[in-house]
Amino acid sequence: MKLNKSIDKLKKGEQLTLVALGDSLTYGWLVRKGYLDFINEMIKDRYPKSKIAITNRGIPGDTAEGGLARLEHDVIDLNPDLVMIQFGLNDAFSGISPEKFENTMVTIVEKLKAGTESEILLLTSVPIMNGHGNFIAEQFYHSILTAADMENVPVVQVHRYWGKKISAGIDFKKLVQADQVHPTLEGYRLIAEAIMEVF
Repeated sequence: MKLNKSIDKLKKGEQLTLVALGDSLTYGWLVRKGYLDFINEMIKDRYPKSKIAITNRGIPGDTAEGGLARLEHDVIDLNPDLVMIQFGLNDAFSGISPEKFENTMVTIVEKLKAGTESEILLLTSVPIMNGHGNFIAEQFYHSILTAADMENVPVVQVHRYWGKKISAGIDFKKLVQADQVHPTLEGYRLIAEAIMEVF
């Protein structure tokens, strides 16, 4: 599933307003360039005529419920053409059930559909490279896939893209900071690469 309206605007050189709603991964935690900076560069390379305005609405520590609470002010009021939504890891490790998380993600998408004409893209986050942590994260990533399927919106499986790159020989430790979760510059570039597959 591609972002046909957004791609059409990029090709024609019409203004595209992109808003990214999410947590610290969207914010770009402790790096000079996050995935939105890389996406901006990659889109301009792929679509030389493009005019894109990106608004970063990532808040470190936020959950899907927090995103829902600020949706009107942070996203809908900006009348975006495209909204990217990335939540999951804070939800997974703060005692929220996968079912509640899924319902919140569906509600966010439904409110965006009701309040804007924007295309919507859901994102998973990075893989957690320890057994128990990954087991929990995968449940929430499955909830994102289910929400995307229910609402018929595209989803980028960032964790799967990273998994393929790690299997191909990229060292996971070079992709994450000391906490083993937040990406390095290289990790953020990989997130942007994964997202560019729908552009």
